[in-house]
Amino acid sequence: MMSFPRQPIKLVDSQIHGFESGAELFVVEGDSAARSVARIRNSRFQAVLPMQGKPLNALKAREKTVRANPFFMALIDSIGANIGESTEPSLCRYQRIVLLFDPDADGIHCGTLVLMFFYRWLRPLLETGQIAIVRPPMMEIVADGLQSPLLAYSDEEGQIICQELKQQRQTNVIKKRFRGLASLSAEVLMRYCVEPATRKAYRLTVQDAERSIELLSSFKAGS
Repeated sequence: MMSFPRQPIKLVDSQIHGFESGAELFVVEGDSAARSVARIRNSRFQAVLPMQGKPLNALKAREKTVRANPFFMALIDSIGANIGESTEPSLCRYQRIVLLFDPDADGIHCGTLVLMFFYRWLRPLLETGQIAIVRPPMMEIVADGLQSPLLAYSDEEGQIICQELKQQRQTNVIKKRFRGLASLSAEVLMRYCVEPATRKAYRLTVQDAERSIELLSSFKAGS
């Protein structure tokens, strides 16, 4: 196990670490989400770190401000990284950092803010492809003729699925929106969010961060 100077209080750590170990750190929203993921994760190589509330917009923040932020310092300590260009990806405690936030507008915003933090202060990890994001399903759809629920990742997708089911003359079509990671069943959370072989993880890049910054800037300009 790789050591680090300060043990983050909220970190639920993995047993193995290292740049080529396959170890990964899930960053999630809040303690409830962390408990749900920690219960089903593979403790050998998967760690979990919760954040509390929306993170600071670190894009233009001073280093002193970032270092005073409890969540960012817990994240830095967990990864075993140094702030700035001096970060050496090969010395990090995890091979991947996986962003896993609630399937709602707040979750999307949190993901954007954490991505901006990596872009501004730990960009080498983006350049080496060590940051990924997993989108959890937003809702499940049930009907009398279905053997198992169908999952949708957006309101638009849910609406399309419901329309198709009604065209197939399925009865009692019902949408159930997930309130957050903690409201997902253990089976759904494992299959679609946690298990590397079955989840859909998107590797984030510097270009993704720059597009997010442009979108956020244009939104603020138009508001």
